[in-house]
Amino acid sequence: MQATEIIRRTTAERRRDTLERLGSERDIWVSTAHPDHGPHQVPLWFLWDGQAVWMCTGANSATARNVQKEPRVRLALPDSFDVVLLQGEAKCYPAREVPHDAADAFAGKFGWDPRTEETPFLYVCVAPQTVRAWRGVPELRGRVVMRDGAWLE
Repeated sequence: MQATEIIRRTTAERRRDTLERLGSERDIWVSTAHPDHGPHQVPLWFLWDGQAVWMCTGANSATARNVQKEPRVRLALPDSFDVVLLQGEAKCYPAREVPHDAADAFAGKFGWDPRTEETPFLYVCVAPQTVRAWRGVPELRGRVVMRDGAWLE
């Protein structure tokens, strides 16, 4: 493996690159915690609507149970070099109660509509409060690109 030089990006460049990835990637790692059973982490398909991440999971899954008891979550895009971590609180919507625009966009992106399944699904929406983005050690300083729900300049 050949090392490449990392050119430190500005906050605005990191924000731009993060938004591009949120709009184009398919999978996101979701970390939840149960008060008694501890941490749980799974990859889920996701949709970025420009303000929030929308995911869908079985209504009886560990992820669904966890976010209903403890809504604080951490999300991570699946790249250990170009790191993007989001933190926020999950809001849950049973498939029959999910906003139509979000569910339609999710179905359009993936060609799969959880609302039509026989088994119940739960939509999980996370509007990030904190976003961190960095590529390697040179970008560790200044990695916070969103704080308290507002993008930094």
